[in-house]
Amino acid sequence: MNKKGHLIKSVAPGSIAEELDLAPGDILLSIDGEEIEDIFDYQYKINSEAITMLVRKADGEEWELEIEHAYEDPGLNFENGLMSEYRSCQNKCIFCFIDQMPPGMRDTLYFKDDDSRLSFLQGNYVTLTNMKDHDIERIIRFKLAPINISVQTMNPELRCRMLNNRFAGEALKRIGRLYEAGIPMNGQIVLCKGINDGEELERSIRGLGEYAPCMESVSVVPAGLSRFRDGLYPLKLFTKEEAGEVIDCVERWQKVFFARHGIHFIHASDEFYLLAERTLPEEARYDGYLQLENGVGMLRALKEEIREALSQLSDDGESGEVSIATGTLAYPYIRRFADEVQAVFPGRRAHVYAIRNEFFGETITVAGLITGCDLAKQLSGRPLGERLLLPCAMFRSGEEVFLDDMTREELQNALQVRVDIVKSSGRDFVEAILRPVENAPEHGAYELEDIAEEYNE
Repeated sequence: MNKKGHLIKSVAPGSIAEELDLAPGDILLSIDGEEIEDIFDYQYKINSEAITMLVRKADGEEWELEIEHAYEDPGLNFENGLMSEYRSCQNKCIFCFIDQMPPGMRDTLYFKDDDSRLSFLQGNYVTLTNMKDHDIERIIRFKLAPINISVQTMNPELRCRMLNNRFAGEALKRIGRLYEAGIPMNGQIVLCKGINDGEELERSIRGLGEYAPCMESVSVVPAGLSRFRDGLYPLKLFTKEEAGEVIDCVERWQKVFFARHGIHFIHASDEFYLLAERTLPEEARYDGYLQLENGVGMLRALKEEIREALSQLSDDGESGEVSIATGTLAYPYIRRFADEVQAVFPGRRAHVYAIRNEFFGETITVAGLITGCDLAKQLSGRPLGERLLLPCAMFRSGEEVFLDDMTREELQNALQVRVDIVKSSGRDFVEAILRPVENAPEHGAYELEDIAEEYNE
């Protein structure tokens, strides 16, 4: 038996593990005589009425513990959350945003994950090219769901070219295996102009529709193009007219799928609607907002939440002045949302600023990829009021750090104004304008181990 095991990071107070005198630094070697492959293997094994756990104590002594816990979690947390190494992506996708990162940034920003376990745990999208039959069997055995799949195209030959992986087309067959096992899935198509749009997009929607409703939704998002593309595949931006054509295709298929399955299934991201200058779909057409992290329905959800919050509030007669910074893409909407708050609370004033992305290039228009240096430069000398409100998407998850490693405190010092991190809901938006935010590191935002989820691979 491999005695490497899994290092215990902490033990929950009052747990079975604490009662058994397990402690940080101990190592879990096996359960019921079998090694633990990863977190899912662990969760599966402890979900039993009784188990035998082999643990090596910090002094090297091995304890065999019989636990009768009636399905209760023993209370162990491990040094590695997955209990195994993260699986990196072996593809060289023509649209990969991480390949468009400038040199000299922190190492974690260059890590490409393609791990099916993170698809289940964190909602990451995976290409299925990094999986073996064993991985598919474990997903089915453990009933891990939903599995989020970065499809790009249902044309096997084209997928091989787009991912620069000769096995990428064959990997599409794994969608069928998951479908046959009844595993819920979501799909994503990163649309590249002149490559997988037009007739190829029609083919992909038609093909993925064969897996509905087990495949619950598919998003269509434009490839993000930074200014750091020297030597990379020559991709181009969609025009207003071309964005409209994408929307027309999506909305035509939505009618088909709604008649067939009662779901709209295929969704164009907010970015396409803003680029085409089209009205956002009504709330019901988002099928419960299954793809918010891909920028599908974020603005519609925010709008509805703000209006609901304002309907429950009335003017308190107080005054205040704040500023809000966002990306150029969402600026018109954020400006209107701030105006709606000010209409109910006339004593409040909110300056809204659109930040040009000079760091990655002005073709990057989303708020989640704005850096601290761009904020400091473009907001310097502008009226900022008592507080500057920034969306949590600008910050690394669990921390107060921008993509360029500037911290919230450093930005506050540079601008001489308090910076509040605002969570993503409409009520949070409204309340942040009205009163200071109690910032906490668990606000949750980008993992640029998966590059802000704005341009997921």
